[in-house]
Amino acid sequence: MAVPKRKTSKSRRDKRRSHHRLKNVNIIEDKKSGEFRLSHHVDLKTGLYKGRQVFDPKK
Repeated sequence: MAVPKRKTSKSRRDKRRSHHRLKNVNIIEDKKSGEFRLSHHVDLKTGLYKGRQVFDPKK
């Protein structure tokens, strides 16, 4: 079985784990409806994207 020859330092260990963080979610408040949504996504409540009607919302 493979066994490390030397102890991994805290610095080296933490460098490896530097990408294990949680990502920030880009949630914004819609200007017209006031609903929260992800930026660059269609507002599901109104069906609008960048001021255009993309689809008819379900009622």
